[in-house]
Amino acid sequence: MPTPKTMTMHNDSAVFVAGHRGLVGSGVVRQLQQQGFSRLLLRTSKELDLRNQAAVDNFFKAERPEFVFLCAAKVGGILANSSYPADFIYDNLAMQTNILKSALDHGAKKLVFLGSSCIYPKFAPQPMTEDALLTGPLEPTNEWYAIAKIAGIKLIQAFRRQYNFNGICLMPTNLYGPGDNFDLQSSHVLPALMRKFHEAKINGQSQVSVWGSGTPRREFLHVDDLASAAVHLMQHWDDERIVNVGTGSDVTIRELADLIGATVGFDGEIVFDSSKPDGTPRKLLDVSRLQSTGWRPSIPLADGIRATYQWYLEHQVSSVA
Repeated sequence: MPTPKTMTMHNDSAVFVAGHRGLVGSGVVRQLQQQGFSRLLLRTSKELDLRNQAAVDNFFKAERPEFVFLCAAKVGGILANSSYPADFIYDNLAMQTNILKSALDHGAKKLVFLGSSCIYPKFAPQPMTEDALLTGPLEPTNEWYAIAKIAGIKLIQAFRRQYNFNGICLMPTNLYGPGDNFDLQSSHVLPALMRKFHEAKINGQSQVSVWGSGTPRREFLHVDDLASAAVHLMQHWDDERIVNVGTGSDVTIRELADLIGATVGFDGEIVFDSSKPDGTPRKLLDVSRLQSTGWRPSIPLADGIRATYQWYLEHQVSSVA
């Protein structure tokens, strides 16, 4: 099959960051601005509904983005995925399909697609290599989101083979950082725990309950590291093979809870509710393919949690406490 021509993003290139207000998109915007990219095309969901095919196509026709970071997604934790399965599969399929088709039709030079480590089978060998994709059943609690992301990967690979479209697929591990979602009904484990510990401290609670047994192991990557990797791979990776993006190390949920509790300053008891689901027993990425491109993360977990809690105190407490 023909190989797409390598394209280099320059400081004056027109760059569309889809989902620029979200956790990932805002991180990518920060990274691009820090590196001097000046022509960023940014639209809120009110300005551009990415689920609307005609609206997306009109945007690409008018603005002609040269490079696209597809960061827009409907995301959430176990509870949100279980409660809104239709939204998770439909919204993600619609957004990514519309953007990919318009990028192809209107001559975008290159596109970065952000997937997720939840695309891998529930019991994939650890650490998970990229070759584990589609080798076993998914974790049931987030299969709707995972299937949408797998469809995005396969669509990009098909576009590469049939149309010589230069799209690449990155699979980040669990992300956290400034701009995260701290809503207890829809957030992921790290921000949810941060809010629970903060509110317990403020309200003088002697105990915090954590879902599950505390034994599952998870890998966490600061969103600014993910953004750094995304920009790096936009410039240095041209292959249909997917690329894991993570740290290559993990912690138990119990260790995570202890670390967040200590960071927040909660000195009460942490109890684990084993009646609640654990999810996948372990999710650790093999990041050797990523490291072969010369990229490494730079933000240790303890430092990242400390900075994220500071952001939470400055931006979220008044609205949620």
